[in-house]
Amino acid sequence: MSNYGGKEMAAAFRTVRKNTIQVAEDIPESKYDFKATPDTRTIGQTLVHIAYGPEFMLHINANKVSDMTKVNFPELFQKITAEESKPRNKAEIVALLKAEGNRYASFVEGLPDSFLDEVLTMPPGGSPATRTRFDMLLSTKEHEMHHRGQLMLLERLVGVVPHLTRQRQEQQAARAQAAQSQKK
Repeated sequence: MSNYGGKEMAAAFRTVRKNTIQVAEDIPESKYDFKATPDTRTIGQTLVHIAYGPEFMLHINANKVSDMTKVNFPELFQKITAEESKPRNKAEIVALLKAEGNRYASFVEGLPDSFLDEVLTMPPGGSPATRTRFDMLLSTKEHEMHHRGQLMLLERLVGVVPHLTRQRQEQQAARAQAAQSQKK
């Protein structure tokens, strides 16, 4: 295993989740029902989907599943979908993002390299046919980043400048001001 183990994965996930929570806090609650097209999730639904994103990996790894053909996917996803479908206001969604993010990161940070190195067998037709627990757990962060990209576009559509863009703009303005001060 490389120098990137459970502790580092948890720290990276916490950074990603912190940024997602910032997005959730920046968007006015009045915009949580906005959806870009009729066939997409609302902002609120996307945030709840992100909150429960780690649930699948927690199930697989906490139960030490090594053969994915043994997973009852319809039952598991029905349970997750039922949780995602519960109505929530902005404060409840932000609290859920915090709680579920902490639950996942706390689980991952304690995993030893030997566990992360274990190989899981994927269902028939899966590509690749096997994956390590490390790779699977890392996909949770990738999944969140995917949806956060969607949220950043949705922020623009509802008139919110994403916080990372605001930070970059502030840094650029400070550098320009410092350069201007040096010329004087």
